[in-house]
Amino acid sequence: MTISTDIKTDFHFRKPTKDDGAAVWELIKDTGVLDLNSSYSYLMWCEIFSETSIVADREEGTVGFISGFIHPDHPKTLFIWQVAVNESERGKGLGTKMLFQLLQREACEHVAYIEATVSPSNTPSQQLFKGLAKKLDTNCEIDDYFSADDFPQEGHEDELLFKIGPFQKK
Repeated sequence: MTISTDIKTDFHFRKPTKDDGAAVWELIKDTGVLDLNSSYSYLMWCEIFSETSIVADREEGTVGFISGFIHPDHPKTLFIWQVAVNESERGKGLGTKMLFQLLQREACEHVAYIEATVSPSNTPSQQLFKGLAKKLDTNCEIDDYFSADDFPQEGHEDELLFKIGPFQKK
């Protein structure tokens, strides 16, 4: 399937900068479901991985963020670390729109796969990645990846690996 470059939206998509780190940290915190990392990590993420990450803005500020990177061992794979959408924007397809915007970037020119880990209870993320595979008319393989025992803190769920692809871009 070919990825369309015609993305109509009233969101403003852009590469993050270190100046977005605090707003991204707040957005992640406010989701209440994503692992909240240190504010320093989001400053670094927005600075170092800006080519493969994305911020979605509206007049009221940052309403969406995806952190991603090209997998060092698999240069055709974009690994998505976190997808955060402000509660006021959920159900509007923002996560999918951000993913399509990322795939159009020069940094993702050779990407033919997307991978992400998702906990079993995170139904919205599971639907996002399954829906993306359907829109790309490609496979979505789901495998065990990290078990709850792999994590040092109690209460962390297993993480399933979603692998979407291969797909082609125009």
